[in-house]
Amino acid sequence: MAFASFDRKSSSAPVSDINMVPLIDVMLVLLVIFIVTAPLLTHSVKLELPQASSQVNPPVAQKIEFAIDAQGLRYWNGEQVSREEAAARFKAEGLKPVAPEVHLRADQDVAYRHVAETLADTSAAGLSKVGFVSQPERR
Repeated sequence: MAFASFDRKSSSAPVSDINMVPLIDVMLVLLVIFIVTAPLLTHSVKLELPQASSQVNPPVAQKIEFAIDAQGLRYWNGEQVSREEAAARFKAEGLKPVAPEVHLRADQDVAYRHVAETLADTSAAGLSKVGFVSQPERR
């Protein structure tokens, strides 16, 4: 490797060799930077992420509170209806994609035929989820 001299007497030709010292200095600095930063890149934080399912949530079935009092009057979610109107509403609910649940509350003194008519109307409408609501026995 040749170095230029300040002595112009010996040679007046320009130096044709590349000075490699600055290039080696830059390469060494980059090497040190990579050596220092490489372990930092592999360091990770341990997290327990929640698992999510990709299943579609099924629609929740609605519920119908249907009551029959001691006189045989029918109530749809607290609103008094006739048997024909109740049967029409049961048919409309039976056409929905998700059939609702019918919660049947009957007074203990009601004639069973009213309950049987209601069960027949729900069955004819295609509603199969009928539950009987009662109160626990008092001791």
